[in-house]
Amino acid sequence: MIPSREEWMAALRERHGAELAEKFGQTTVAVCGLGGLGSNIAISLARAGVGKLILIDFDEVDITNLHRQQYKANQIGIPKPLAICENLSEIAPYVETVPIIAKVTEENLEELLGEADIICEAFDKAEAKAMLVNGVLEKFPDKYLVSGSGMAGIGSPNMIKTRKVMKKFYLSGDEVSDVAMAIGLVAPRVMLCAAHEALTVLRIIAGEFDV
Repeated sequence: MIPSREEWMAALRERHGAELAEKFGQTTVAVCGLGGLGSNIAISLARAGVGKLILIDFDEVDITNLHRQQYKANQIGIPKPLAICENLSEIAPYVETVPIIAKVTEENLEELLGEADIICEAFDKAEAKAMLVNGVLEKFPDKYLVSGSGMAGIGSPNMIKTRKVMKKFYLSGDEVSDVAMAIGLVAPRVMLCAAHEALTVLRIIAGEFDV
């Protein structure tokens, strides 16, 4: 049986404390890219009780995604924003989710991300990462940005780190590995980087700005 909203919120307050639970619940986070990084980030933030998630991707679930992304075999062919929202409704039913089936570009970036308090970059391609980072820094200098770089292969998990690049810009990953190297992407290492990004978001909401 699904708990009531009151029961759900009471459990979050018990776990996080009333003040922090309220801060999480009042925050809107945009997750740009819903692959291995983004789908795991979204689930972690929803479990923590972040109030609103804007979930953006233009791709559909493919069989090759299932080894590291938070989708199910019966969701193959479904647009990723719709599929992740379906899964989040089962995991955290009272988190508000906004699925956006679109490719983030320089032209639509302001429209898509304007409502977010914090923006998570979770793209696969380096050009797309650079476009989003540069666009956010230019157009939204007051927003916090958390990005990922380097999570491929089966290198040491301790190489995955988060550093503060600028006052409101954080970067998670090993900053070295590439999907073209070794065996590409494997679930545990991608999930480690996603956990770094998600935890950085929660720390920012909590007012903890150092890494």
